[in-house]
Amino acid sequence: MPHPIMFNDADPILARLRSLALALPEATEQISHGRPNFRCGKVFAVYGGGEKGAKERRDHALLFIPDPGEKQALEQDDRFFVPAYYGPYGWLAVDLSPDCDWDEVAELLDASFRQIAPKRAIAQLPSDS
Repeated sequence: MPHPIMFNDADPILARLRSLALALPEATEQISHGRPNFRCGKVFAVYGGGEKGAKERRDHALLFIPDPGEKQALEQDDRFFVPAYYGPYGWLAVDLSPDCDWDEVAELLDASFRQIAPKRAIAQLPSDS
């Protein structure tokens, strides 16, 4: 039995996130467990999920792999939380809103992408990223 779809394709937050994630070299989108997953071979970002230990869904969250050098600082920021299922693998999450800092979201996606992407894809990124 397939997972139910847990997002709305017309969601403007998802549209903005898609434009950032799919602008990364060789990035693709695939639906997994009812949610949009952004991949470059492996998954580097997920839209929506839940907080570890909480029962409620967080449908507008970005789940990502933080840069190891920034993870501790992000964990100290109240905006970030440990996502269910992904947390034990080092992932973090942040709720998105239409007025969130989209430059910061782009940086989080870039850092996550760099954790999993093959060298050929990373080489296609601008050198100032």
